[in-house]
Amino acid sequence: MSKEENTANRPDNTAFTQQRLPAWQPMLSAGIVIPGFVIIGVAFIGIGVALFVTSQNIQVLEKDYTGIETNSSCFKCTNPRVKNCNCTINFSLDKLFEGPVFVYYGLSNYFQNYRKYGASKDAAQLTGDLAYFTEPSTSCVPYQRDAKNKPIVPCGSIANSMFNDTFKLFQIVNSGNVAVPLDGKGIAWWTDYNIKYRNPTTNPLKNAFNDTVKPIFWPRPAYELDTTNAANNGFINQDFLVWMRRSALPNFRKLYRRITEGEYAKGLPAGDYALVIGYNYPVKAFDGRKKVVFSNVSWMGGKNQFLGIAYLVIGSLCVVMSIVMLIVYAKFKFPDEE
Repeated sequence: MSKEENTANRPDNTAFTQQRLPAWQPMLSAGIVIPGFVIIGVAFIGIGVALFVTSQNIQVLEKDYTGIETNSSCFKCTNPRVKNCNCTINFSLDKLFEGPVFVYYGLSNYFQNYRKYGASKDAAQLTGDLAYFTEPSTSCVPYQRDAKNKPIVPCGSIANSMFNDTFKLFQIVNSGNVAVPLDGKGIAWWTDYNIKYRNPTTNPLKNAFNDTVKPIFWPRPAYELDTTNAANNGFINQDFLVWMRRSALPNFRKLYRRITEGEYAKGLPAGDYALVIGYNYPVKAFDGRKKVVFSNVSWMGGKNQFLGIAYLVIGSLCVVMSIVMLIVYAKFKFPDEE
């Protein structure tokens, strides 16, 4: 083989191809590592204290209304033979519940992260494609068609199991009930409402659902989910969008409404309240529990003590490690330098 052939495939003599690019490698010494651990530890402890104190100041009120206990006002509603059952939970606030107040519903022992459950929907149908109204995807089985072989819209297990309990809040004033306005606008993710889900362009919307049936466990079809606001119907209904965004853990809560209007914009004043619940969603069969949660938020979001504690623990470990390294360095290094 000639010399020319040996050099033909040789990389160019550049800093990049010959790996001669300048590089910086820190020389870690005790004078750098120990102060670094101290600075990081103090910073983490400061952040942890701020997060923990902020979380402690967030107000949270939880009310379980599963109705398993015989003395519960919702016990009568757990009977599957009782239809359109309402129950009332009374509670009192001894100080202002600062606003804006967020109202959540919570479920426990409910596995929305189950793979087959999560796949049981028709994404094309939920974008308003009418072709999939008459021929739903097989991924929706067994909620693809009803007993008469009519297509179900929206199909699938997720939509079929949509949460449908309702809540109305009243403040008891001079033995009378004053309705607290609950705002359901904008409770879903912006991407879900504007990008991921779409209604058919058919006008009126009801005509798009001709020759289809509602999900088996729904009381009303998709185009009548909200009887007070025609724009909040179909696949862009706010409650529907909130439910379709599945939770990763078996115990979760989802946003139901916000209290941001009228005289309650600054929060719920101290006093007596009555929460009227339209009890429709069964959980007894899978040993689940239901609750309603009132909470406010801060700059860090909702109540979360774990984050503050985690920062405090890591910061404290950094400070302790810096002290240990300083002792070790002083014992084994200082005499050698003298």
